[in-house]
Amino acid sequence: MDNSPIKVLFIDDDEDDYILTRYWFSEFQVANCELEWVNNYEAARNAIACDQHDIYLVDYRLGPESGLELLREAIANGCCSPIILLTGQGDWEIDIEAIKAGAADYLEKSQLTAPLLERSIRYAIERKQTEHKIREQAALLDVATDAIFVCDLDDKILFWNKAAQSLYSWKKEEAINKKTRVLWHEKHVSQVEKALSILMKHGSWQGELHQKTKSGKEIIVESRWTLVHEFGNKAQSILIVNTDVTHKKQLEAQFLRAQRLESIGTLASGIAHDLNNILAPILMTAQLFETQVHDERSRRLLQILITNAKRGATLVKQVLSFTRGIEGDRTILQLKHLIVEIQQIIKETFPKSIEVSTQIPQNLWPVCGDATQLHQVLMNLCVNARDAMPNGGTLKILAENLLIDENYAKMHIDAKVGHHIVITVSDGGIGIQTEILDRIFEPFFTTKELGKGTGLGLSTVLGIIKSHGGFIDVVSVQGKGSQFKVYLPAQEAVETIEEPEQGLPSGQGELILVVDDEAAIRDVTKTSLESHNYKAITASDGIEAIALYAEHRDEISLVLTDMVMPSMDGITTIRTLRKINPDVKIIAVSGLTSQDKVNTAYDMGIKAFLSKPYTASQLLQTISTVKNN
Repeated sequence: MDNSPIKVLFIDDDEDDYILTRYWFSEFQVANCELEWVNNYEAARNAIACDQHDIYLVDYRLGPESGLELLREAIANGCCSPIILLTGQGDWEIDIEAIKAGAADYLEKSQLTAPLLERSIRYAIERKQTEHKIREQAALLDVATDAIFVCDLDDKILFWNKAAQSLYSWKKEEAINKKTRVLWHEKHVSQVEKALSILMKHGSWQGELHQKTKSGKEIIVESRWTLVHEFGNKAQSILIVNTDVTHKKQLEAQFLRAQRLESIGTLASGIAHDLNNILAPILMTAQLFETQVHDERSRRLLQILITNAKRGATLVKQVLSFTRGIEGDRTILQLKHLIVEIQQIIKETFPKSIEVSTQIPQNLWPVCGDATQLHQVLMNLCVNARDAMPNGGTLKILAENLLIDENYAKMHIDAKVGHHIVITVSDGGIGIQTEILDRIFEPFFTTKELGKGTGLGLSTVLGIIKSHGGFIDVVSVQGKGSQFKVYLPAQEAVETIEEPEQGLPSGQGELILVVDDEAAIRDVTKTSLESHNYKAITASDGIEAIALYAEHRDEISLVLTDMVMPSMDGITTIRTLRKINPDVKIIAVSGLTSQDKVNTAYDMGIKAFLSKPYTASQLLQTISTVKNN
């Protein structure tokens, strides 16, 4: 206890009791107390309301009123200082009622002495300070961004903070006294058993765990376990701190994929140079013999040799274009001319069952590049789209201007802030298997039949785009098609007349519900909205979104929902939201623009569609348009 005096208010209608209590206070050995006295219920109520005292001594009988009722009223009105009830006789029922009402202690006047009163006051103050400190520590745990919880050695949860609720979607009242194996699924159970063994031996453990949340979303957590003694009424418990590293791991996977491609490129580059040295003399020798050999059979064999040597040289050239991009003449280009040319080639050479659709804005920004190489990029992507639709379909080529801001760059590891043009080549074909999606840009990797593909088409595309300072994004759904987005840095164009740049539209405190199963996208979208005077709440799937909307229906102005989510997809979410409120304003979001799904969403009443990844400008402009219509 500190040196400042303890301010005590004595509440009793008997002055003799006050004089006796004052005498006892003068006999205190440790506690330094200042005593004040009021003699009626009303004065006591007003004094307690002013909150000027550290502790209250309240007599059970206050004339016609009861000190027990005063105790109940004070606590109901938020009194935080401890209250000790004084009784004239040892009435056990009154004592029980006092404790139930929240009294710090109860003392029988006939047994009271100075040491007993001093000890009761000191212990009540110390208990209150300890409770306050515990509440502060619990509050700090609740503002922590890491999921923090405590479970006993039988795996039963004893404590659960708000971040744990946010990460796993299990509320505190749902989680307490439940076992973690019931709340979520550990991917590697043997790893958990090994971790528990290490914990019991060394007192701590840390490692990486793969888990599933309430909604079925797969997450990766960096987990730290500590053996704790005497938590609650348990002799031993486990304190667990889990940090969600799912997004970090996804970025690491992108980085490792880029490193793997770089390593493959370095190896392929060395092999290509050696092959060039081998093929060059073979080709020159064969062409020399061609001029000297006259019999028909030998000339045919030489022609086969020359043709295949040239094919080998072409393959080497493609490998080199993957590894470093073939340096060609770079000039300022307007890609809409290339797209129109590609469209004409497709109409003349592709099967009639393939329909081509293009969309090019008049003010498309120019790029600095090699026209031949960029023509090759577009042609390769279109050929792949054709091959993905053996029974026909629509091949779409879309060009657009895009200002990549920090918001967009955080969603894609290869993106850089600045002006870009984006060319999207999409098909409605067979799609790409999820397990091979990360390998499609590797040289010589192909899913086509033997003799129908070298596996260098996409690796060449990647090499050319990287050499132009751009990047590629791919989204594919099996049975529904693929979408390749090519990003190229844009150049300043003198002939393009831009409208004066307007400030980004801000909100007026409206509440937006953001629904997406990707935590990183939820976070960056929420940050963007809050930075422009909106409020935002987030949901990780459709089920959670429906619950939040039902709870905050009158506050939510607009819903921004992803179309592809676990548990409940976007279409079902939109349909359910509109059943709750037919006038709800919804913006649908997707990484793969399936026109059928977009049309279905529009038919159900969405107000706009936003393609992932999106910039802060695109997000705010779309919201502004929707809310003003």
